[in-house]
Amino acid sequence: MRRLTLVATAALGLAAWPARADQPVPWALNFQPAASPTMERITELSTLLNIVIITIMVLVTVMLGWVIWRYNARRNPVPQQFSHNTVLEIAWTAIPALILLAIALPSFRLLYFMDRTQDAEMTLKVTGHQWYWSYEYPDHNLSFDAFMVADDDLQPGQLRLLTTDREVVLPVGVPIRVLLAADDVIHSWAVPALGVKTDSVPGRLNETWVRIDKPGTYYGQCSELCGVNHGFMPIMIRAVAKDQFLAWTEETRIRTAANSRENDTSDKAKGGKS
Repeated sequence: MRRLTLVATAALGLAAWPARADQPVPWALNFQPAASPTMERITELSTLLNIVIITIMVLVTVMLGWVIWRYNARRNPVPQQFSHNTVLEIAWTAIPALILLAIALPSFRLLYFMDRTQDAEMTLKVTGHQWYWSYEYPDHNLSFDAFMVADDDLQPGQLRLLTTDREVVLPVGVPIRVLLAADDVIHSWAVPALGVKTDSVPGRLNETWVRIDKPGTYYGQCSELCGVNHGFMPIMIRAVAKDQFLAWTEETRIRTAANSRENDTSDKAKGGKS
């Protein structure tokens, strides 16, 4: 009985199941909780739009019901005849115009806010491939590819179709410029909790930005149909404190340099044997 009650409540839209910030959950009715100022503003605009939509729907439904009841054939066997009403025509022109204006102003403010930041402290370059993502940290001389972890290789606690072999590590509270490009076809880099969804296009450099307000791991996926493995190029971002981020960059540089030396030594040994 309790399960039926929960299902009915969710179906009626009277209560939304809580959504975690890092990942989607089944049957969620709301956005994932915001973890960036951009996503907070997207949520606020969505709430405003829902209020406007519901108000219009209720008003039209009430007026339609009143017209059906008041002006049906039984109550009005002889209908009224008129062809013009100036006040009514002004009202049904002015009111929709004001509604559109009330929607347009916050929409344009959000678009300009999402576009780019003038105060970026670092840059992350993202390149889409069929079917994985490449990441570059130009300010820290780092780069790597991130591939989805196959089902057979998942460890306990890792999420299917969302876990990558390399995490994108970013600092909390830092405005980050994100540059996006593609190597082959159009992809789209989307992380719902951060309010980011920008196309990566071959031959073009798109720009957006993000500032993560809460530490944690956030997941996203490619959101532009890009081929047979479109559904298998997830995004995995781990947000940490700034000092932890700097320690990670230093550790990653040292590890990358060591791996590069080992590969060079191995290549030389193979060349000598041949």
